[in-house]
Amino acid sequence: MIPELGHFTLGLALALALAVAGFGLYGAQRAQPRFMALVPPLAAGLLLAVLASFLCLIASFVMNDTTVSTVVANSHSLKPLLYKISGSWGNHEGSMLLWVLILALCAGAVAIFGRNLPSALQARVLAVLGLVATGFLAFMLATSDPFRRVWPPAVDGNGLNPILQDPGLAFHPPLLYLGYVGFAVTFAFAIAALIEGRVDAAWGRWVRPWALAAWSFLTLGIALGSWWAYYELGWGGYWFWDPVENASLLPWLAGCALLHSAIVVEKREALKTWTVFLALLAFALSLLGTFLVRSGVLNSVHAFASDPGRGIFILALLMLYVGGGFALFAWRAQAMAPTGVFAPVSREGALVLNNLLLCSVAAVVLVGTLYPMFADLVLGQKISVGPPFFNSATLPLAAPLIGAMAVGPFMPWKRARLWPALQKLWWVALLALGALLLCLALEGQRVGPALGFAAAAWLIFGAKAEFAQRIGLFSRPRAAFGRALGLPRAAWGGVLAHAGLGVTILGLAGMGLATDRLALLKPGESAELAGYVYRLDSVADAAGANFAARRATVQVLRQGEPVVTLLPEKRSFPLARMTTSEAAIHTTWLRDLYVVLGEERDGGVVLRIHNNPLAPWIWLGAGLMALGGGLSLSDRRTRVAAPAPKAQAVRA
Repeated sequence: MIPELGHFTLGLALALALAVAGFGLYGAQRAQPRFMALVPPLAAGLLLAVLASFLCLIASFVMNDTTVSTVVANSHSLKPLLYKISGSWGNHEGSMLLWVLILALCAGAVAIFGRNLPSALQARVLAVLGLVATGFLAFMLATSDPFRRVWPPAVDGNGLNPILQDPGLAFHPPLLYLGYVGFAVTFAFAIAALIEGRVDAAWGRWVRPWALAAWSFLTLGIALGSWWAYYELGWGGYWFWDPVENASLLPWLAGCALLHSAIVVEKREALKTWTVFLALLAFALSLLGTFLVRSGVLNSVHAFASDPGRGIFILALLMLYVGGGFALFAWRAQAMAPTGVFAPVSREGALVLNNLLLCSVAAVVLVGTLYPMFADLVLGQKISVGPPFFNSATLPLAAPLIGAMAVGPFMPWKRARLWPALQKLWWVALLALGALLLCLALEGQRVGPALGFAAAAWLIFGAKAEFAQRIGLFSRPRAAFGRALGLPRAAWGGVLAHAGLGVTILGLAGMGLATDRLALLKPGESAELAGYVYRLDSVADAAGANFAARRATVQVLRQGEPVVTLLPEKRSFPLARMTTSEAAIHTTWLRDLYVVLGEERDGGVVLRIHNNPLAPWIWLGAGLMALGGGLSLSDRRTRVAAPAPKAQAVRA
């Protein structure tokens, strides 16, 4: 009964999505208040219908209903409750339902919190979201029904993929989808603006909170996925430039550019066309990521499905929404002439440079990700594009971007001079140079990490310099504390986000100094790395909830004194016939002591030992960036629409 209810509410949601799209577009185009007034309640009904369907799917997983094919393929009666729940979206069908739920949640938020929007704009935004929901609901009902029955029912399920049975990955997809789907709202605002042919400061302020929320959630989602890969896959790294990893990075880069560009629209009513283009691009790249994960064109640990029929359907949706959006942009963009004029050397100019460099990095990542597929399809050649290409191609673009990030906030709007802004950063430049020279002195010829430490110091202390200037720390130190308390939360958020990127770069530079070794040890034997001694005490069997494990006990000592006991494991899942590695990690926040248990041979075991300096700072910085976005979003002035411009007196 519960699966039938879930399937029925999916059909109801499709009907409501069509109604939202139809009434919204017709009412706004014909200026019919009665039709426009129907759209927000219908959007709320869409949210309730999709939420009911999602709860039905979770209930089917919790009860282990083996008459539902999705439950049979991705659950088991012995699974812990957390993984039964997360298993509902740890598969293609369930993840698509989660995707549509978040889309409906965004539509409901626009309906509830968008009452200060003009009626026609709100109706058009909700109509576009309804059209997007219509396509994906039709896709689910046609090819990816999460409630499809099987008969006779299975005795039990096949279990969730063992590498997905982890708390980090249980929360990774929802956060990532909140970022992906959040850009659907900025896409809807862009389409509505193109239809109306008008973009102004108020539009920029309406778009910015959604871009900020989507970017913050996407930051958390990417960071959580990177952290999971670091401790779960047992390879000691955090980012492999995997195509599906790149698919999440692309909308993050475009969203970051959109966020900064919207500021220029709001403050100066400039870059209107460019901002609309970025709003379309961010959602297009989000849909591209959805296509790559579910089409089967890529082999990745992140991929959900490999059904060509589903891939073609998603490709058709991608062409419809993205192609239609950019076609409308080509037709209507000329109607949005910019009114704000600024000099190249100004804060607007710095934000334009920021946009160009971010989009250039995104273009490099996009080409490197997609070109191997085109080469295989068109030329019949197998080409591998990996970390060496991406590192060498993106770092030259990242360097001027990092340099401009600290200088831009010190430049006034409209017109500025570069030298006065640089003068305010002289002590920041000295600290960055000191970090560079200190790293070279300690680590010899390792130039890459040294430059990373210099860049991190430039961003972190540059953010502190910006904060000090805002509160007048050097000019009026007695009043600085009071000014800091009165500083808008959006200003705190911007400073924190920039500093957070510096902290992440600090962690990346530290990982550039990482060392590792393989050691075949018997109980009682030891291996040394970076001043730490790793002694293998024992290897024994251990039992888990739905797996059997071999667990090593490794005592870590420094100068003869015990530091920590690490327990790396190899887990065997008999139902899935898979074996996974569970790395044992001890962090001091200055370094991670990281041990992975390998194969057993010759009476001993192989241990892979890593010494990873500053590794936790990678994810600490990402958390600070997301926190900065959250602080900015909590500022009411960021969320409330700009007042309408006063009517100017008409000359006689």
